[in-house]
Amino acid sequence: MDSSAWQLSGWAAAIGAGLLIGIERERSQNAAEQSPAGMRSFLLAALAGATGGTLGPVALGITLIAVALHSYAGYVQTRAQDPGLTTELALLLTLLLGALAMQAPALAAGLAVLVSLILWAKPQLHGFVRSVLTEPEITHGLLLAAAVLVVLPLLPDRPLPWLAGLNPHALWLLAVLLMLVQTLGHLAMRRFGRSRGLALAGLAGGFVSSTATIAGMAQRAREQPELRAACLGAAQLSNLATVIELAVIVGILDAGLLALFWPALLAYGTGAAIAALWALGWKIPEAGVGEQDAWLSQRPFNPRSALLFALLLSLLLLLAGQAIAVLGAQGMVLAVGLAGFADAHAASASAAQLATSGLLSGHQALVAMAAAVSCNAVSKVFAAFLGDGGAFGWTVAISQAGLLALLWLGVLVQLPL
Repeated sequence: MDSSAWQLSGWAAAIGAGLLIGIERERSQNAAEQSPAGMRSFLLAALAGATGGTLGPVALGITLIAVALHSYAGYVQTRAQDPGLTTELALLLTLLLGALAMQAPALAAGLAVLVSLILWAKPQLHGFVRSVLTEPEITHGLLLAAAVLVVLPLLPDRPLPWLAGLNPHALWLLAVLLMLVQTLGHLAMRRFGRSRGLALAGLAGGFVSSTATIAGMAQRAREQPELRAACLGAAQLSNLATVIELAVIVGILDAGLLALFWPALLAYGTGAAIAALWALGWKIPEAGVGEQDAWLSQRPFNPRSALLFALLLSLLLLLAGQAIAVLGAQGMVLAVGLAGFADAHAASASAAQLATSGLLSGHQALVAMAAAVSCNAVSKVFAAFLGDGGAFGWTVAISQAGLLALLWLGVLVQLPL
């Protein structure tokens, strides 16, 4: 693209940004309101920004100061009727978007659409924050934001010798993912009610701990027999979540190992989906939307469980190093498999990192992860019978046996003769 065409696209993006934001601001005002800026003001602000950006930083600075003074004067005049600063800030942002359009038209246009959506969604956003979110949810949301935006960037993204070769950035990322999944399950319960929420929460809970999810669903099925089908479907969906998370974890830690593991994961995941659909009668049960339930915690996520998961993974890796030193790689396969009784995710992540480090071959890691999932299945069956024996427990046991048969069939396909 030559310079003249680039300049033309920049002017077009600036005009489009001014019109788009200006139309939204114009429609958001009542006819009787006195507003310091309407559609024409936003269009002129975008053109002023484009002109200032073309002339240079001095001209842009003078233009920005002039528009800022204009916005302040308009705010002083109308603050009795509208004490908010949204329109004034949007006007200044439109000017800057006009200047940005002369350098990056596509970025300026995309940001203009985003600004317009934010302005348009005022009723929905305000209603969500004031009427839907609770104080504990806001607190946990801030904790999650701090974990992602503050802690995660500060952690070194490399193996550290004083941590036995562990990567603190990767470990914290896994903890953050678990907190995020827990939050999604909590929101699903609030949004879709008890039955649909149970199904979605079962799926989300499987990302954290399928064993704990099955135990909770079994207990609820015993307390509320009318929800046994929904609880059983949620328990089966947690198996589907397990295989999805395993694929993500292995893919992040060792993409080559995922290429060996995918037939087993696909077979296991297909079986889990069929079992869940069968338990739900091929449809999600209906329920009252927004129905509150004692099963729903006030906390969107449990940071302690996420941190314990990361700690468990660290301990497993440290123990793995000792097992290799004493028993060699074959002993490590056994150690990772037995660790699946506690957590298949952490055990499989350990095997993936060991394969990345060259301490296990790809096929050894494959067998170790399948053994971990198998041992974890025993824990799931025990949890099901402990929570609600009889039909629920036997259904979980039969489904786990079928899923393990599919898993090992996929593993045997990849193993050398």
